[in-house]
Amino acid sequence: MTLLSPTPLAQALAKSFEPAPIEACWYPLWESRGFFAAGVSPDAPAFSIQLPPPNVTGTLHMGHAFNQTIMDSLTRYHRMAGHNTLWLPGTDHAGIATQIVVERQLEAQKISRHDLGRDEFIKRVWSWKEQSGSTITRQMRRMGASTDWSLEYFTMDPKLSQVVREVFVSLHKQGLIYRGKRLVNWDPTLMTAVSDLEVVMEEADGHMWHITYPFSEGPQAAHDAEGQPAGELSGMTIATTRPETMLGDGALAVHPDDLRYQHLIGKLVDLPLCDRQIPIIADSFVDPAFGSGCVKITGAHDFNDYACAMRHGIALIPIMALDATMNENAPQKYRGMDRYAARKQVVADVEALGLLVKAAPHRNMVPKCERTGVVVEPMLTDQWFVGLSQPGPENSHLRGKSIAQRAIEVVEQGQVQFVPGNWVNEYNHWLNNIQDWCISRQLWWGHQIPAWYKADAQGQAIHDGTVFVALEEAQAIEQARAAGYQGELVRDADVLDTWFSSALVPFSTLTDGAQPFIAGEPNLRPELAQYLPSSVLVTGFDIIFFWVARMVMMTVAFTDTVPFHTVYVHALVRDAEGQKMSKSKGNTLDPIDLMDGIDLDSLIAKRTSGLMNPKQAESIAKRTRKEYPNGIAAFGADALRFTFASLASPGRNINFDLNRCEGYRNFCNKLWNATRFVLMNCELPEEQAQPATADRWAALQEHCGLASHTAAQCVPGGYLFFSQADRWLTSTLQRVEAEVEQRLKEYRFDLAARAIYEFVWNEYCDWYLELAKVQLADPDQAVQRATRRTMLRTLETVLRLAHPIIPFITEELWQKIAPLAQRYGERGEQTLSGAELDQALGEQRFSLMMQRYPKAEPGKIDEQAEAFVAGLKAMVDASRALRGEMSIAPSQRLPLILAGPQNSAQAYAPYLRALAKLESVQVQPELPADSLAPVQIVGEFRLMLQVTIDVVAERERLGKEVTRLSGEITKAQAKLANESFVARAPAAVVEQEKARIAQFGETLAKVREQLAKLG
Repeated sequence: MTLLSPTPLAQALAKSFEPAPIEACWYPLWESRGFFAAGVSPDAPAFSIQLPPPNVTGTLHMGHAFNQTIMDSLTRYHRMAGHNTLWLPGTDHAGIATQIVVERQLEAQKISRHDLGRDEFIKRVWSWKEQSGSTITRQMRRMGASTDWSLEYFTMDPKLSQVVREVFVSLHKQGLIYRGKRLVNWDPTLMTAVSDLEVVMEEADGHMWHITYPFSEGPQAAHDAEGQPAGELSGMTIATTRPETMLGDGALAVHPDDLRYQHLIGKLVDLPLCDRQIPIIADSFVDPAFGSGCVKITGAHDFNDYACAMRHGIALIPIMALDATMNENAPQKYRGMDRYAARKQVVADVEALGLLVKAAPHRNMVPKCERTGVVVEPMLTDQWFVGLSQPGPENSHLRGKSIAQRAIEVVEQGQVQFVPGNWVNEYNHWLNNIQDWCISRQLWWGHQIPAWYKADAQGQAIHDGTVFVALEEAQAIEQARAAGYQGELVRDADVLDTWFSSALVPFSTLTDGAQPFIAGEPNLRPELAQYLPSSVLVTGFDIIFFWVARMVMMTVAFTDTVPFHTVYVHALVRDAEGQKMSKSKGNTLDPIDLMDGIDLDSLIAKRTSGLMNPKQAESIAKRTRKEYPNGIAAFGADALRFTFASLASPGRNINFDLNRCEGYRNFCNKLWNATRFVLMNCELPEEQAQPATADRWAALQEHCGLASHTAAQCVPGGYLFFSQADRWLTSTLQRVEAEVEQRLKEYRFDLAARAIYEFVWNEYCDWYLELAKVQLADPDQAVQRATRRTMLRTLETVLRLAHPIIPFITEELWQKIAPLAQRYGERGEQTLSGAELDQALGEQRFSLMMQRYPKAEPGKIDEQAEAFVAGLKAMVDASRALRGEMSIAPSQRLPLILAGPQNSAQAYAPYLRALAKLESVQVQPELPADSLAPVQIVGEFRLMLQVTIDVVAERERLGKEVTRLSGEITKAQAKLANESFVARAPAAVVEQEKARIAQFGETLAKVREQLAKLG
């Protein structure tokens, strides 16, 4: 077969796919030309996504990369579908994380934030943010994120800060924000409350101490589990992992139905080490099967105990200061001791009193602050709260219902839907059992709470219950004067929880910067109002409570609409073994390293730097050398994105396998090479080109759908004849277009990616391009023209189809293919000269991302052509099976006899000869009756290789094969007959053995049949 020589167009495409220069080229062009800008067409439907704002301190991790791949794929798809599209980017000020970063910098200079003072420290933080706070947004660009950067926000921007104050003041006026003393997670190093999301539970070795609390009235009667007398008790024994907290006990508790202790309810016990007596109470939260069935109630230092204490009116006795040392409520001996020193001393003193029953080794889950690694303490402190369960005003958007009730209501009504639907249960469970939200943090960096107190002579706040909440200090002063207070005011030093401002971003980010609120309502920019509610929120299940539910609550409360219509909840990215990726485990992967590649030494250095426990460095380095002996190869952004899309199946966890990246890198390379083949075979010599016309140039911009698929068409230069193979490819493409679009609408990115992969790799590259080689060698120009048109039209469509998932390579290839596809025009003839084509390419006036997404045309489905190619595939497989049966090498070309309906057989023959690597295909009505060669049957056709058989040698070969197969069947049957094997082996292994018996049996029957033919 003679192929056309490479043309200037084909030469413009590099011989191999190298992602780095392509990515470096296209993203700046897309961004600079405004292709990411929010759509404002009055007639187009709106589609929008809010980016979950990453911490300004952060760098792109695997979870970000996965999440953003999904969001960008959706955004690009809807943009190409003709929607007004907005993917809104922003970063979170990350109160705790950012303050820690800057404080560590100051520590290196031997300076504390208190040395600087609050105002100067805040200036330092802003300075750090300007210099280092854009790392993650640069990395997002590397991933191809098509966000509208012109609308990028920072949660401490003036506009957003004003919205935060407006919301705080409004909720306070409604009585839904209040200040009170509650139990919170407290970090004694950061000296602030932390949210549940910032607390991680880690398993640790410790002890369970069993301690007896003597009865105040002396020994009491003991009862067994049936309530029968069983001797006497000197006291009640409890088990605890935190004996130091017993100094603040307010009661002991048993289950009300526990017959062992019912008669003791109401009795008093002496609290060891303290000069106090505490009661025995009954509460159903006690587990009778845990320990002795009796627990201590320390309401000021345990969340379950706090709730129990509230139910029974038990005193709350804080025995720790905010730095986790024992305070004045502890006995004198322990005051000033660190909590762990106090623990050791308490145990020693209890043992000295003879009250320590035993100390047993115990592994338990310890709460630690994710930021500092310090064990957090439940601490009773004054904090600001949002009341989530109390009714709001009748004349507000809450309509007399609580914030939580309204959030449940909009989901029940279908205004917000969860995908997959089971996550709505998690959402409802949390909201139905919700506690008031602690929104204050004892930090300097963040939105300072807009509340002012009376000041004493030293300028310190007087907490007498009087507070002035206002948007600005001047308004607070007016309130104070109206209340008759003439003195100085001091602002609350606390800042708001980062999640408070994040909960407002669905509407705060769309408001008018000059006047974000008017008359208590968000004032949205007119051109952006169409994007509230947004279309979908893409998020992991781990922040359904902390962000998703809070956005619903706050947006409904302030806009009377939902923040988004759909919540797509995806799984979390784990390592290949299903373990959480963490620095301490040494199993983290950096998406940038997967795109750019990294050598082994650099990878080890990255994984072992900044460890909380430097002793782990050696084991992490060892593991890294084992897993990545050659470092990590550069896969590029497209291969990484395709990998993430293929893994986006429903579930809780995604096990990331680096081998998948390599596979999708190979896919990109396959697509690249296929494009080179098409370019080399579709650009005809210059003299065959026809002049360009104005309507052809217009069609170039629309990249002309090349729609017709009838068998023959008349064009100015002659006829086009579309073969069965051409019509099959066009028909299959319609089915793939429909499936991919449907899968994207269903958020099944894994199935969309699979459909694209299988069509490109299997149908287009492995089958059609091989069939096209046969047709390009056909002497009929009509066949050649139709083949080129089909190759181009299909490839151009595939590039549009795959663009949302793999944007860089598809843009690069489309820039080469689209003008050439138009050069052949709707009917296959060339319409642009080479000079005009080169000019179009050079100007790069068109971008694939701005083209229409492919839409399936059911009228082009051709079941007859599909059946023809299915038959051809079966014949090629049958020809290969014949070689296998006779142990003939694939490289050896032999003639094949094809018997069956003559016209159809003649149509199959040229394709079969090429694809099965045959010397020739002889079409005959019947196979030779006296042939001993194996036969394969495909539908109405019989296939046989034309070979001379050495009967003696072949009989000997087949006899050996019968013996081998019989032996394999016997071995497999013996395994299945072994009851021990069947009982212990995994079900998959047992099924595999059964499948082996069936497969060997089928092959054995064929071999025996062939042996019988030989006599």
